[in-house]
Amino acid sequence: MTCMNDHIALNTTIHEPSNTAGEAELLLFALDRSRAQFAWKCGGLDAAGLNQSLPPSTLTLGGLLKHLALVEEWYAMDFTGEAPGPPLDAPEARTDPQWVWRSAADDTPEELYALWQRAAERSRAAIAKALAEGRLDEPAKNTAWPDGSAPNLRRIVVDLHDEYARHVGHADLLREAVDGLTGEDPPQ
Repeated sequence: MTCMNDHIALNTTIHEPSNTAGEAELLLFALDRSRAQFAWKCGGLDAAGLNQSLPPSTLTLGGLLKHLALVEEWYAMDFTGEAPGPPLDAPEARTDPQWVWRSAADDTPEELYALWQRAAERSRAAIAKALAEGRLDEPAKNTAWPDGSAPNLRRIVVDLHDEYARHVGHADLLREAVDGLTGEDPPQ
């Protein structure tokens, strides 16, 4: 396995919130910390490393990068109304739950890293804009649940963090199998 760099170049510097931080600051801190952990676990690998699975699962770090890029785009779309760009705008991205996992194997590491970075930055900007224009109670403008209600920003941030928390655990196991990297937080 060739390491391309030590971590993904996304802003992974995490600033601890103050002891009196409000709800929004704490939610965004938790989300950014999970993003940083994920970036560290996926960063610096070549195609072989990103495509290595841990049988019997077929899950790969490359698949996780593409999956979380799509998740970030979906959540950003809740507030921006803008559909994901290529390649996440492919019809299969919406209709075939396995598309991101399969297609990631055909993407280069540079494509996967850039795709995830763009999606995370776009999502971060959408959340910041929504917070600047309202509060955590602000309902999503472009999403409705089956009962017609819309999730608020608080719910979307919690759900996005939940998605990362789940997959950081997968990334821990996959990365250790690739090259033995272990640990909880990226080095400062």
